[in-house]
Formats: sequence, structure tokens, C-alpha cells
Amino acid sequence: MKISVVVPVFNEAENLQPLIEEIKQALSSYEHYEIIYVDDGSTDDTRQTLEKLGGVIPELKVIRHRHSYGQSAAIRTGIKQAVYPVIATLDGDGQNDPADIPGLHEALQQKQQEIANLWMVAGWRQKRLDSKWRIFSSKLANSIRSWLLNDQTPDTGCGLKVFYRDKFLDLPYFNHIHRFLPALIIREGGQVISAPVNHRPRQRGVSKYGTWGRLWVGIVDLMGVMWLIKRASPVVIEESF
Repeated sequence: MKISVVVPVFNEAENLQPLIEEIKQALSSYEHYEIIYVDDGSTDDTRQTLEKLGGVIPELKVIRHRHSYGQSAAIRTGIKQAVYPVIATLDGDGQNDPADIPGLHEALQQKQQEIANLWMVAGWRQKRLDSKWRIFSSKLANSIRSWLLNDQTPDTGCGLKVFYRDKFLDLPYFNHIHRFLPALIIREGGQVISAPVNHRPRQRGVSKYGTWGRLWVGIVDLMGVMWLIKRASPVVIEESF
């Protein structure tokens, strides 16, 4: 059992140690694992806190962006630095439950015989603990995205996902790619399934993303992904020597 856990963070100093301890506990039965935190140019005490934790937690690898480049860039940086073939991602605000990682990883392995080319198991927050407006806007966005992209994923916005590192690195990269991973995987010939995961209220810090800002950016990105899907030309290799 080997896995790399990638956590992008921006100004989440208060959430760092509690979440890292939870990740360690969740992966205590693993033979090998690493926890990669990517500090996306934080302006609070995130850098100093991660430096201290990195000195006492051998499984923790810390990477810092000079500036804030966004969540997708931070995720990609962490995955490129990962050493294990399976990646788990989760948000750094503590709302994703690390205890769900082993179950998603197990599903990725066990479902291989039933589902050809299974590349990802995505978390599905069936009982979200957010404000009513955020839940409504998320459900609306997921419905529109699913209808237009046919990505067969009820909750693409969930940060908790488990997938293969090499498959991710083969995907076309652009800013905000993390919102469209299932559709892009299907575009490349892979398969995605969803599994229920726990969701928790934010205990510390504040959200860094506004609903309206994400809405308008999401519309532009959605049109771009639709274009990518239409331009896809999957290659089937019949034989090699």
C-alpha cells in the first residue's frame, strides 16, 4: 500500500497541524506514504508553521509557490513531486475527512476487475455541511456541468479524490483543471466512479473562494472543456513490437 497525499493550501495556518495529524492516523496501516503540502504563496503563518511541522514529521514534504498561482497549479506541483503511483487529493480547510482516503484507494484497486480503465474514484459529499446558498449553488453548478459534459460525476467539486499519478500528468493542463478532472479523464478513455464520503463544517479560518467569482470563471472554463472534448481524438494501439 503506497500513496501520496497532496494538499494545496492558501492561508490555512490554523488548519495545518490538526489535518496533518488526521492524515497520519488515517494512513497508519500503510506501508509507505507521503504527505505533500503545497503552500500557494500564503501571506499568513502557513509557511512558518509548515517549516516547523516538516522538521518533526518525516512523512511531510513541503513545497512553496513564490506567488499564489491557484489551486490547480498547487495540486499539479504536488503531483509532479510525488513519488508514489497513486495520488489522493483533499482540501486544506479540514472539511474533507482523511479517514475516507483508504476506502477510496481500496475501491480504486478492487473495482479494476469490474470496470476497465478505471482511473479515478471521486468523493461524493452526499450530506454537505455548508451554508444553504453554497449547497444550492454547488448543486446547480454540478447539474449544469454534468448535463453539458456528461462526466457521470455528481460532485466534481469535492476535493477528495484518489487517482493514478501518470494518468493525471497525461491530461491537458490549464488553470482550474481540478474542477473538471472526471470529464477530462473520460475524454482520454478512462473511467471514473464516485463514492460517498464524509463532509465536515469548517472549524477554523475562512473560505478563500467567493460564489460569484467561481461562477463566472466556471462558465468560461466550461466552454473551454466542451471544446477540448469535441476536439478529442483518442488513439487505440492495436499492436506493438
